[in-house]
Amino acid sequence: MICVSLGRTRHSSMMEEHRALAEKKAELVELRVDYMKKRPDIGLLLKDRPTPVVVTCRRRIDRGRWFGTEEQRQAILREAIIAGAEYVDLEDDIAKSVRRYGKTKRIVSYHNFDETPLELYDIHRRMAQCDADIIKIVTMANSPADNVRMLEMVESAEIPTVGFCMGELGTISRILCGRAGSPFTYASFSRERELAPGQLSYAEVRNLYRYNRITKDTKVFGVIGDPIAHSKSPLIHNAAFRKLGIDAVYLPLRIPADVLQPSLKEFDRLSISGYSVTIPHKEAALQFCDTMADETDLIGAANTLIRHDGKWIATNTDAPAALDVIQQGLKKAGGVTDLAGRRVLILGAGGVSRAVGYALIRAGAAVSISNRSRERGRELAAELECQFVSWENRGAETCEVLINCTSVGMHPNLDESPFEQHWLGDSTLVFDTVYNPEQTLLLKHARERGCPTVSGVEMFVQQAARQFELFTGQAAPTEYMAETLRVSTSAAHAIIEPADTAPAKPQKIALRPVAEADDMDEADAADD
Repeated sequence: MICVSLGRTRHSSMMEEHRALAEKKAELVELRVDYMKKRPDIGLLLKDRPTPVVVTCRRRIDRGRWFGTEEQRQAILREAIIAGAEYVDLEDDIAKSVRRYGKTKRIVSYHNFDETPLELYDIHRRMAQCDADIIKIVTMANSPADNVRMLEMVESAEIPTVGFCMGELGTISRILCGRAGSPFTYASFSRERELAPGQLSYAEVRNLYRYNRITKDTKVFGVIGDPIAHSKSPLIHNAAFRKLGIDAVYLPLRIPADVLQPSLKEFDRLSISGYSVTIPHKEAALQFCDTMADETDLIGAANTLIRHDGKWIATNTDAPAALDVIQQGLKKAGGVTDLAGRRVLILGAGGVSRAVGYALIRAGAAVSISNRSRERGRELAAELECQFVSWENRGAETCEVLINCTSVGMHPNLDESPFEQHWLGDSTLVFDTVYNPEQTLLLKHARERGCPTVSGVEMFVQQAARQFELFTGQAAPTEYMAETLRVSTSAAHAIIEPADTAPAKPQKIALRPVAEADDMDEADAADD
């Protein structure tokens, strides 16, 4: 179940939004009465309430907005109990001073906005002595491992326990706490109205991650990177799971570069089945895997990790996806799709550049690398055994295919381009791997010059589709994934509503045998 937190300054606004949430099928709503400018009228707020409620009046020391006295605050909580609120939230240090009455259930809560203490179990045992119907422990995640400790504590609890971590690092525990046994998680009315650090919106928790359908049998996948909040991978993978009725969820997992290995080892305790890998982990991910596809070893970067029989397999779908969309672009332009001998200029020297460059060189193209960091650009060019062009001289390089593998032009820097318009040849195929926005300034300039173009959406979907097939053993709904991505990038925060009809019957996921992993060819490789 999802508890949606409402914090409004006026009674009329609180009640109006409560009704709106009920219409959107919310099952439980938290009324944060500490947000109200005037003393809250509990009777008015609870009269004819459209859903069960949790009444919360959070004091300032707990990051709430209550400015009255503590005696007045506790009086409001007692008033909510007498009025028959379904739940009332009582901080652990005052719970024993507020007596049980009637049918109102007691949520005894502990919040720590600085850290996730090592003594979680001791805190829980102390709170269990406070006559709690539900224990709520919410802490700040300072490392990905904090989520693991929190979820294991929730799973071991004898008293029903709501437990998750705050902040961007805590997203995984907000979504998986129900699988660990939490009675509910918390969400905001909208993403712009979060009441706690890292709080997700009701639409995201319900529709994107399908929280209420996650069980112990649900397969868990995720994308690891830093930063990760901008990633559209959760959107299109979860859409594909929903489309095919697959019992799986895909999460954004922020992992700082300096803790990648220990964090992934900790996440093993959560039985995660696979990862997409993005910046800055594509090269370091190889150190975590037990085996890898031959091509991935040669590329030196992975964007997919799959667990099978307790072993991690690394592979890369950027390379085949890039080759495929480039050839499609040449075909649409009426040209020859054979890349042998074609002059290609790649901008950037990261993991995507390495994969794309490898694929093109293998196809016989004459590749040049240009990068803002001269040292890193030279290193990649040496690895690929191709030419290096300084960033200052990139415009002087004649090319038949131009590929942008940098982040220049990515949202929100929409007015930037890594290549001047007058440097473009009239027939140059311009491929921008940036997918948000789909129509970058580079592609706009290219079309104005009459150049054929390929957008990052095309590659992003292709590599995700190949990755999806490795994750599930099923063909990806590629067109549906592409349309979902385009809708989301054209309408801010767009999330597809699930149909009200009965969902497709969940399907079991069959991973491919490990024996096939080392012999994967381009058609089998898959990535984020």
